[in-house]
Amino acid sequence: MLSYRDLITGFKKLEIDQNKPVILHASLSSFGEVRGGADTLLGATLASFHSLMSPTFTYKSMIIPETGPGNNGLEYGSGHNLNKMAEFYTQDMPADRLMGSLAEKVRLHPQAQRSTHPILSFSGIHLSEAIELQSLEEPLAPIQWLLDHQGYVLLMGVDHTVNTSIHLAEQKAGRKSFIRWALTPGAIYECPGFPGCSDGFNQATDHFAKITIMTKIGEATIKAIPLQEMVEILVPIIQSEPFSLLCEKPNCPRCQAIRNQYNYQTNEQTDA
Repeated sequence: MLSYRDLITGFKKLEIDQNKPVILHASLSSFGEVRGGADTLLGATLASFHSLMSPTFTYKSMIIPETGPGNNGLEYGSGHNLNKMAEFYTQDMPADRLMGSLAEKVRLHPQAQRSTHPILSFSGIHLSEAIELQSLEEPLAPIQWLLDHQGYVLLMGVDHTVNTSIHLAEQKAGRKSFIRWALTPGAIYECPGFPGCSDGFNQATDHFAKITIMTKIGEATIKAIPLQEMVEILVPIIQSEPFSLLCEKPNCPRCQAIRNQYNYQTNEQTDA
């Protein structure tokens, strides 16, 4: 069984300046048995990194309208049953289970601050400036703040399919984003800048080989990737290979929408 001391010792092996901010993605179960569970993992992480952030997304607030803009990676009118189950977003809405138990522990920490985005919120500890930058129009602004402050992505027992920061590289490369709609007690909000599918993000693994710091804690592989270098590597790749990092699922609406947009633009240029 892993102890608090074991976790601290493992994080030290990463040799990252503890004053550098980190964005966390973690699977508690990947570590094996941890004495004290997610509370111990968060405590050890906070003892190792002064400021940290986690996505605390809430997809259950999303609704699907009857109509909307074209090529939006969404089948309008298909959400009758899902819309009935949608919940009003509030600041105390738990993070989706897909975010992992550690993300929810970050949200509940007494020193945590959560952004107000009704779908793509982030919760941070000692990162008020980053959290407050987020808006409906700029959902990835907290990640940009981390990049500007030499932050790291910390993957704990998970792979790049949950690496939200790769979406910032897609944005900087000019890749298409989407519009989604969220239910709140006051109104239905249109949320632009919604990112694409991340199922193909493991294609980036080899590109990060030289910048990834790795160690093992229990059964979990821990990876730390500097955000600035990660984005600098990916932007030219996405720009030169427009379908890079997209998934191969034939029924993925967002990846297909990105392909559709590129093919349409290419045909327009050819016709011109």
